[in-house]
Amino acid sequence: MLDYDDEARHYDASRGGEPRARAAADAAGRLLPQGSCTVLDIACGTGIVTERLRRPGRTVVGVDRSPGMLGLAARRVPGGVVRGDGTRLPFASDTVDAVVIIWLLHLLTDPVPVLTEAARVLRPGGVLITTVDKNDAYFTEDSDVGEVTADLRRQYAPQVPDESVRLISWAAEQGLGAAGRTRFPGTGQGRSPRGWREVIEAGRISWCARAPREQVADVCRRLAALPDQDTPRPDPLYRLIALKS
Repeated sequence: MLDYDDEARHYDASRGGEPRARAAADAAGRLLPQGSCTVLDIACGTGIVTERLRRPGRTVVGVDRSPGMLGLAARRVPGGVVRGDGTRLPFASDTVDAVVIIWLLHLLTDPVPVLTEAARVLRPGGVLITTVDKNDAYFTEDSDVGEVTADLRRQYAPQVPDESVRLISWAAEQGLGAAGRTRFPGTGQGRSPRGWREVIEAGRISWCARAPREQVADVCRRLAALPDQDTPRPDPLYRLIALKS
């Protein structure tokens, strides 16, 4: 797990910066309640998305457990951030109209405690919005890189905490129903075949670390044979779902 206090200063630049934050906030906005409402942004980090969720009549509060991250978030959302853990939110039950969770669940061993807390603080009729299926974002149906890596991912990709099918099933058990979904691009984050080969060979891809060396080497050879080696493929498309209480 990253030391987020240490990463805070460089975090935004390494995660798509302003363009990706703007796209994420715009996408979340399409799923948020219209009109006056209170929104809680869990694991708000540096507040780069949080500040973009604000609108006239919409109160947005960010919560994060990293002091380093919150120091930056406080500059972006003055008076609108609180230190706290997503599994023990410092908010009373039934007090917010919406909860937003961007790029958190895929990092957790078990997302249920965070989701349960999110559901607890929602008012009846409130909406929970979260990113899902992050590992699939880079692999669109027409991606040549996706085709080359498909077998390896299918065999060795671990079951991920933010898998949408699992989250929707959990939500149904809690009385939360599907209320919408959308996607947004990670602008400028598409990788070239050479870029994919380099991160695979560096051991930075989890589903390659689990696979036999011979199979990984074969995938790297096939990546090296693709045309336009240094041309980035399409930007990843991140997915958001909304669940209504």
